[in-house]
Amino acid sequence: MAAPKKGRRAPASQGHPGRTLLLVLIAMAGLIGGMFYSGTMTPRLGIDLAGGTSFTLAAQNQPGKPNAINETNMNTAAGIMERRVNGLGVSEAEVQTQGTDHIIVNIPKGTDAKQARQQVGTTAKLGFRPVLTTTAGTKTPEPKPSPSKGGANGKAKGDKAAGDPAKDQPGTQQKASSSQSPDAKPTTQGRAVTDALKKAPSAKPTPSAPAKPSAPAVPPTPGADIPPALQKQLNALDCASKQSRATAGEKAANSKPSDPIVACKDDGTQKYALGPVGVEGTDVSDAKAVFDSQQGQGWIVQMDFTSNGGKKFADVTGKLAAKAPPQNQFGIVLDGAVVSAPSVSNAINGGNATISGGFTQQSAEDLGNMLSYGSLPLSFKIDDETTVTAALGGEQLHAGLIAGAIGLALVVIYLVAYYRGLALVALASLFVSAILTYTIMTLLGPTIGFALNLPAVCGAIVAIGITADSFIVYFERIRDEIRDGRTLRPAVERGWPRARRTILVSDFVSFLAAAVLFIVTVGKVKGFAFTLGLTTVLDVVVVFYFTKPLMTMLAQRKFFADGHSWSGLDPKRLGAKPPLRRRRGAAPTQTKEA
Repeated sequence: MAAPKKGRRAPASQGHPGRTLLLVLIAMAGLIGGMFYSGTMTPRLGIDLAGGTSFTLAAQNQPGKPNAINETNMNTAAGIMERRVNGLGVSEAEVQTQGTDHIIVNIPKGTDAKQARQQVGTTAKLGFRPVLTTTAGTKTPEPKPSPSKGGANGKAKGDKAAGDPAKDQPGTQQKASSSQSPDAKPTTQGRAVTDALKKAPSAKPTPSAPAKPSAPAVPPTPGADIPPALQKQLNALDCASKQSRATAGEKAANSKPSDPIVACKDDGTQKYALGPVGVEGTDVSDAKAVFDSQQGQGWIVQMDFTSNGGKKFADVTGKLAAKAPPQNQFGIVLDGAVVSAPSVSNAINGGNATISGGFTQQSAEDLGNMLSYGSLPLSFKIDDETTVTAALGGEQLHAGLIAGAIGLALVVIYLVAYYRGLALVALASLFVSAILTYTIMTLLGPTIGFALNLPAVCGAIVAIGITADSFIVYFERIRDEIRDGRTLRPAVERGWPRARRTILVSDFVSFLAAAVLFIVTVGKVKGFAFTLGLTTVLDVVVVFYFTKPLMTMLAQRKFFADGHSWSGLDPKRLGAKPPLRRRRGAAPTQTKEA
């Protein structure tokens, strides 16, 4: 009898099934430990199950573009809004057009609705404008010059709010600007980073009011050339209330890029007189928030410009660097509001820049998100904002879980009735698959923002049948080997390669369908496709690393190896025939012709 070749494992070799099962148990323990470590014990629910916020945005035509509202621009705007919301970590948000001029945005519970509203409703018309002058955000009162004190030099000394421009007046100083440094000399931020932008102080407390609009209202830089009409607008601008900031922002956003404007700081603490746009927002190719630990600047925003935008930015910063504060600043104007006003110490070349100083992680990420994802082709107004309750979704989820339980019970009954003892293997495998699915879905919530919705629940229920089908394929291959007269241990090993090919082909088709569905669909259907793809991958993992090793170990047990009537592998019940055996040395008989 020829010995098997070295280096090749015999067909009935069992390997180390115990090690494989231990690896699966360690993976399960690690995932469960990750749930406790993150403090998240349940999956994040979508808007249809947990409730959330729904926005209805109405598109508005741009000045001079009466036909801007069309299907192409609406789809583009919806795509940008979806990317912005996803930038907040909300993967289950729904953004879809409705009719010809409305977009519906549904955001699950647990998301900052105020932040999401700012992201989806902001048109993100971006422009870099040089700062002409700046002052506190309150309205500058009109001076009342006295007959004896009034002067033509613009310093109404008899006025109640009058005073030295370089000094603060307690009667008019706002609380928001009381902590700001004087504007007479550059900030320390200008010396911290020499090859980037420095975020200038948000307040320049110079509350004195001019008697004549032709003179500078706030002369931190003597000789500042501000048009009288623009100075009058700046004096009248009041950034203290939200409504006044919204009105000023809308007016500034609708102005031409070549016109100077007045604008409020987004928090209302400052107001600015700004020159024409030097660099358009479309010249920014990418922007992201980064924590700078090397120079100790904290959170910063790094910007990359296009080739043309880099040239324009270098030219603008070169001109601003030669001027004194605050005219060495430029305002980053987003939808008519100044979100940042960094100062420039030297010309910035290379096509990239850094905005630093005073950012929190949230503010840096918000600014980088808007700069990176671009401007909307239309302006939008939030027509309606409603809170969606989870009552209906809860009822549907309850009904879906009942249906899933009934389906699982039918599968169990079928397995027990037809496969008997092998049903324990199938149920154990289903249990392992359920634990892996639940823990992974739970951890994906805080990790990538995955939210479980009703279609995703349906995908998990469908996965029960897909997983059970893999077990059935393997069990039938083992039974076929037993019918051919083999004992259980060889049958388990010989049936595995044939079952493995069938299982891989079947799961590949299911995964391919899930991938295509995930790519081409939008909204809630993506949840179904994602869950179906995830459970299909887990089915392969469970069958290869749990079901097969478990069958290898059970084949050594007397209950299964001897073909007990309740094992599901009884040769008599399967109709097995004894194998044909030849006698050693006997030659086959041949019929001879006469």
